[in-house]
Amino acid sequence: MKKSPLLVIFFTVFLDLLGFGLIIPVLPVFAKELGAGNIQVGMIAGIYSLMNFLFAPLLGGLSDRHGRRPIILISVTITALSYLLFGFTHSIALLFISRMLSGIGSANLSVAQAYISDSTAPNQRARSMGLIGAAFGLGFIFGPLVGGVVKSSFGMGALGLLASSLSALNLLLAYLLLPESIKEKNKERKLQLFSFTELFRVLQRETISGLFFMNFIYITAFSMMQITAVILWKEAYGLDEKHIGYMFAFIGVTSAVIQGGLIGPLTRRFGESRLLTFGLTGMTIGLITIPLAPGGPWFYIVQGTSMFLLAVGSGCATPSAGSLLSKLAHENEQGKVLGLNMSFSSLARVIGPVLGGICYDIHHALPFISAGILMLGCFVFIVPLYQTLKRLNQ
Repeated sequence: MKKSPLLVIFFTVFLDLLGFGLIIPVLPVFAKELGAGNIQVGMIAGIYSLMNFLFAPLLGGLSDRHGRRPIILISVTITALSYLLFGFTHSIALLFISRMLSGIGSANLSVAQAYISDSTAPNQRARSMGLIGAAFGLGFIFGPLVGGVVKSSFGMGALGLLASSLSALNLLLAYLLLPESIKEKNKERKLQLFSFTELFRVLQRETISGLFFMNFIYITAFSMMQITAVILWKEAYGLDEKHIGYMFAFIGVTSAVIQGGLIGPLTRRFGESRLLTFGLTGMTIGLITIPLAPGGPWFYIVQGTSMFLLAVGSGCATPSAGSLLSKLAHENEQGKVLGLNMSFSSLARVIGPVLGGICYDIHHALPFISAGILMLGCFVFIVPLYQTLKRLNQ
């Protein structure tokens, strides 16, 4: 495969995640400035993931029928328009619409993965797919950092223009450098949104249903924190968007170091099951301690420790759970099971922010305490998982 198309796909995913990351530290504060309540803030955050959840299978099917290139170009155009609308909106309704459009446009990850599968030999595919993971990590590191600084220094309009310009650059690169990857288009390909029937069929399998539910629980808990932490830091501790961006960048860097460099040696030393248990424990402690930070200099020490535990926990738990799920799924259903798990995770990112907003309305500490308690539900599945793996290894 030529290098330029692969690099274009890398930049497509990176710029998508960079644009998403730009918005993270400012979205809850901006929504509240427009008059949104805490529950509405959660709904505005969740609508993005809901559109991802619904449209990823549809865009994948459309790319089978009409080609990867046109679907990527259209989706990136939608993303650019959504960020432009976001930067200059003055109502909650338009903010909802902008996040819906952004969620639809960024549902092109499945198309990017399909493009890589079309264009690489099987023995090179894992390394090429790793580029998507790297793009995710880099986008999530630099996005919040840049987004917080731009909003604090130049305002929301400048942030919207920056995010939209990045998507426009993405569109130009794809238009000029991205060839079509499939020779024969499948015009008979059925188009559908997410299939709950397939999900329920997989959940009936005891060997992997526990991992599905475990993923769902800890992603819901993490998503409860992601939005409400911004509100807490702003209202209770007086942080501006720039410093909020620093906090999320710290999470991104720490998690990237774990997943990008340390996860291999750690897995060989301890195994996926122990790393998963360690990761879930770290996330639980990190979530519960977020609202316990005092003011003054101690805030950054206590909050930094909480963020470190969250990042290390997530960096250990996420790849370990994915690896275990891949091992427990049959060879001929890897794509289906992993794809369903990704959609199930998107559903958790819909529920988490809304649940977090409801809890924050009751008490500012409740989202984090509730998320920590919710995390304890993951440990219900740990013992059966150990027993299943022990049985399979015999």
